[in-house]
Amino acid sequence: MKAMVFAAGLGTRLRPLTNDRPKALVEVGGKTMLERVITHLASCGVDDITVNIHHFGEKIIEFLERKNNFGLNIHISDERDLLLDTGGGLMKARKYLDGNEPFIVHNADVLTDLDLKAMYDYHVEHDALSTILVKSRETQRYFLFDEEQRLKGWVNKKTGETKPAGFVYDPSRVNALAFGCVHVLSPEIFDALEKYADGKGDVFSIAPFYAEMCHLYKIYGYQQQTDYKWLDVGKPETLAQAAELFK
Repeated sequence: MKAMVFAAGLGTRLRPLTNDRPKALVEVGGKTMLERVITHLASCGVDDITVNIHHFGEKIIEFLERKNNFGLNIHISDERDLLLDTGGGLMKARKYLDGNEPFIVHNADVLTDLDLKAMYDYHVEHDALSTILVKSRETQRYFLFDEEQRLKGWVNKKTGETKPAGFVYDPSRVNALAFGCVHVLSPEIFDALEKYADGKGDVFSIAPFYAEMCHLYKIYGYQQQTDYKWLDVGKPETLAQAAELFK
């Protein structure tokens, strides 16, 4: 199986820890976030991983070389000249991910012991363009799903903004869930993103694509029915919590 790890972020919320290293190399309980994500992907059957880089990108290259790529086939998608966001980053890495099989996409600052192979199988069973991890948790922005877990829209509950255009949010008809920053994508996503990004330039996010284009494509939410660990460690207050949770 293939995967991509988004490791190019600036890590501004983790300063001063990221003043001399990329966010992905900040340690959680004695191991870098990147190592924890890569080894978890490998434990779920992934053997080919693309890592994008930007902020202190050379340090990620050096780290992976020291670790002998964890015995995996690892590619570097170099965004040191221009940070491309998630959608643009995927398009930049297309040559490593395209083909005839789905692939996993995982943020470097999200730590989880989620059964990624089960999520992958769910994606295949539903013949989806994208399957996104979702959770019931407090946030401001939510993806909205019907009873079959198919994505129908998006809402910002603070501002009332909704997507796609013309969508009317009725909480009695949809389930509002928060995005967990793990996806399984089919290769057809690249052609869909290319159409979506036409005129937007190279830098764009994939989340608005989901929200604006969900009426055209099969995008599903995935919720693991058994308990699992999940934590966004992109901010200082969650680092200590993560160290305890993933020790």
